[in-house]
Amino acid sequence: MREIVLILILQLCYVPMLALRTICMVKKLTLLTAFFGFLEAIVYVFGLALVLSGDQTTLAMIVYALGFSLGLIVGIAIENKIAIGFRSVLVNIKTKNVLLIDELRSMGYGVTVFEGEGREGSRYRLDILTKRSQEKELFELINAHEPSAFVIAYEPTRFQGGYIEQMMKKQMNQKFNFQLPKAEKPGWLKKATQSVASEVKELVKHEDEN
Repeated sequence: MREIVLILILQLCYVPMLALRTICMVKKLTLLTAFFGFLEAIVYVFGLALVLSGDQTTLAMIVYALGFSLGLIVGIAIENKIAIGFRSVLVNIKTKNVLLIDELRSMGYGVTVFEGEGREGSRYRLDILTKRSQEKELFELINAHEPSAFVIAYEPTRFQGGYIEQMMKKQMNQKFNFQLPKAEKPGWLKKATQSVASEVKELVKHEDEN
């Protein structure tokens, strides 16, 4: 029975790492992919050795498969919780809601406004790029101002330039910005030594001229 429980625990550790490694690989997050892959390999070796060294009972195989299924659910739940990456949100509204646009920009969202022609007249589209961790907050704000808005959200795999890149560079500069230590002012002894040396040079120069 102890081995059965251990198999379930190992699967609940191994499969979430597998799911996170796959998600990070799709998002092209190299370091996180390597990190989760390393942990995944270690747990996999221990779990596989435990299963293969046992009696291969039907219960052990069922628990192994059950742990794999539950581990996938846990891995997806963890990824949704940490919310890695960005979301591109397209909001289609009937009128140019200036209050919504201004509030979005004041909260730090990058917003681009387009005007188009729909079936029932002019439509406005807001193109918003946000962190996934702020996606829920963004949808609540949109629903508060435009409950009938047509909203599409998708995940960009790569972006370059624009407001978000400038903001990220600014945050990185603020994070790693530090002032170099100022040069120490010379002490009184050093000042006195420099003054005496200067006077001696002037005196020698004056004697040479005479």
